[in-house]
Amino acid sequence: MSSPVSIAAPAPDWTRTALGDCAAWPNCLRLTIDILLNSPLPMVLQWGEQQIMVYNDAYVELMGSPSLRAPGATVPSLPPAVWTWHPDVLAHARAGHSASYRGQDLPVWQGDACVQKPLDLYYTPVRDDDQVVRGVLCTACPAQAQARSAGHATRALNLLVVEDNADARYLVCETLRALGHEVEAAASAEEALPQLTNHQFDVLFTDVSLPGMSGVDLARQARREQPALEVLFASGYGDELTRHLEFSARALQKPYDLDVLQDALVQISRKVQAKAV
Repeated sequence: MSSPVSIAAPAPDWTRTALGDCAAWPNCLRLTIDILLNSPLPMVLQWGEQQIMVYNDAYVELMGSPSLRAPGATVPSLPPAVWTWHPDVLAHARAGHSASYRGQDLPVWQGDACVQKPLDLYYTPVRDDDQVVRGVLCTACPAQAQARSAGHATRALNLLVVEDNADARYLVCETLRALGHEVEAAASAEEALPQLTNHQFDVLFTDVSLPGMSGVDLARQARREQPALEVLFASGYGDELTRHLEFSARALQKPYDLDVLQDALVQISRKVQAKAV
């Protein structure tokens, strides 16, 4: 029997939306919407002076409103609660600051009723090539989502993510933040080294194939400086890689899904907790 073939949804006709023809979009908007529409996490973007709102299917499912249809890309007559629950949240993000807010009660629809639901909210400024903030991306998740792991409490981790692909780097960082972790990022091993020297991380999460120094060599040097550092690789070779290393590490087979990533982080978190006892 042949395997089922997944058929990608047709691309939206952006010319019918407030964003206009995507050929005229700045790179930062194109990248952000690519990430938003392909993310399993609920995401909503507020863009431009018009405050155009773009969101994905996961956001529609979370908020439950019968009036929402992804991707939106319209100017809402009434801004949603993710932008209005606190007067300073949007201004803070538009001033260029990322921020997270845990367990905020926001209205969502369940059936025919509007109820308050605790959400974890993460706001990221979207900058253009001149570093001007053009929009704000919000990731919203149920507050209890970060504690799904077999009923065992785990501590938040401080991770350094090293990934040269900008799309992948942005998405994995937003995913990790939505799972409750603290994250810094670098596009290369050479960029990561000063961060490893100046900051204490629990986990180095690095792609194996990087331009210049490889992820493996980066991990070797990082472990010499921080012997307690946990290492998690993203690799096309899966656990084949870790069998031949002279230090302890885990590896995720690319492409990996959210559950696999979360399970690996739970195991690492328990190990870090055990060290601290």
